[in-house]
Amino acid sequence: MATAIWRNASRLRSFNRCLYARSLSQFRSSIPSSTTTPHSLCAPSLPSFPPVIPVGAEFKSLGIYGRFLSNSTATPTENQEKPSSSSKTNSEETQNTGGSQQSSGSEGKPVRGGPVSWLSFLLLLATGIGIIFYYDNLKKRHIEGTLLCFATAEISNASKSVKEGPSAGKAAIGGPFNLVNHDGKRVTEKDFKGKWALVYFGFTHCPDICPDELLKLAAAIDKIKEKAGIDIVPVFISVDPERDTVEQVRKYVKEFHPKLVGLTGTPDEIKKVARAYRVYYMKTAEEDSDYLVDHSIVMYLMDPNMEFVKFFGKNNDVNSLTDGVIKEISQRKK
Repeated sequence: MATAIWRNASRLRSFNRCLYARSLSQFRSSIPSSTTTPHSLCAPSLPSFPPVIPVGAEFKSLGIYGRFLSNSTATPTENQEKPSSSSKTNSEETQNTGGSQQSSGSEGKPVRGGPVSWLSFLLLLATGIGIIFYYDNLKKRHIEGTLLCFATAEISNASKSVKEGPSAGKAAIGGPFNLVNHDGKRVTEKDFKGKWALVYFGFTHCPDICPDELLKLAAAIDKIKEKAGIDIVPVFISVDPERDTVEQVRKYVKEFHPKLVGLTGTPDEIKKVARAYRVYYMKTAEEDSDYLVDHSIVMYLMDPNMEFVKFFGKNNDVNSLTDGVIKEISQRKK
């Protein structure tokens, strides 16, 4: 600001000097040229000329100077304000242009909130999970296919070995025994050779299962005789030697079938025959002399050599037991 004032003052001084010099030159040119006149004669006869600068011109020049000063002083400010206003205008135009471009761009393109949005993250996560499940299922199918091929090869090799090789043998069920029948006579497995037999293990104090199974056995041997003409010897072996005496066994077997043979023996003899036929038995809760015996519920079909052929479980009824026995005997006779 001080620099601008100093410059304006310098300009004013220069302007005054120029104005004074011009006024002086005009004054000199207005005096008529004359012969040399004594200085004494000229002095009193000098005409009065109006001043070149009229009265009030100084004030007018001062007013002009003031206006010049004010204009020159305001000019930098205006110049400073004009760039700011121009910059504001440019910025507004830029904002308007950018806004128009952004609005036009927003109409053509979706506004992106950032480099990774929630939607893209969820899509990426879903894609990753899908790839994991796909490769997991592919791996499982590959493993299952490999196992299936391996099992098929094993079955094929086993079938070839069965066809080409010898017989696989028989189950290790059955064997020698030495027991007492319901008539008090000692009998062994040899006494039953020559006929087909169905052997069942139980005890005479059984409340429900043993009676049901013995009734089914008695009905089946009658139907087998009737349908196929085959005589089957039904055999009942007690697993409760402490209570199943010869007399108790005789009374018990006569309640089911006249051909039913009852066998009993000492605890060691019963243990030996049960082990030979793979039969499980065990006493349960004991209260005085009243207890139950948990045991296997199985009927064993034995051929005329007292060798094991097939077993029949509790799920077989009279008809299925009858048909199963006839089928096995028919196959063995061929």
